[in-house]
Amino acid sequence: MKMSKRSEKFRGMRTHGHGKNARRGHGKRGGVGNAGSFTHRFIATYKANPRYFGRHGFKRAPQLTKEKKTINLGEIQDRLQSLVEKGIAKEEKGTYVIDLSSMGIDKLLGSGNISKPVKIIVAEASERAIEKVKNSGGEVEING
Repeated sequence: MKMSKRSEKFRGMRTHGHGKNARRGHGKRGGVGNAGSFTHRFIATYKANPRYFGRHGFKRAPQLTKEKKTINLGEIQDRLQSLVEKGIAKEEKGTYVIDLSSMGIDKLLGSGNISKPVKIIVAEASERAIEKVKNSGGEVEING
């Protein structure tokens, strides 16, 4: 059998000048998918998406992102008797005194109505809530 001139030239050399992987089925591809994105395909990956590597942006510390616990006036109206039974609210001279800070509530909101006079102690309150409490004959004490 006659060999080609190139094969003759490379007699005794296993790959005949085509390296280890060339002339194989999937040779010379450098891997599949993101293979090589940190090594031999680094420049191409970086050019295509410069933000691919490293961290970006930041997350605030959990102690800075504390959510305020809120309660609406309507909910206080609905739960007034149970608050008195639990000892969170007291009745003094026809006015209910409620310390929302002791319940762990940070802010009073003005949704709903309140019909009884109440004195509410809380760290923050919306203007609408303060107005509604005053209209019912009560007051809001801010201790923030």
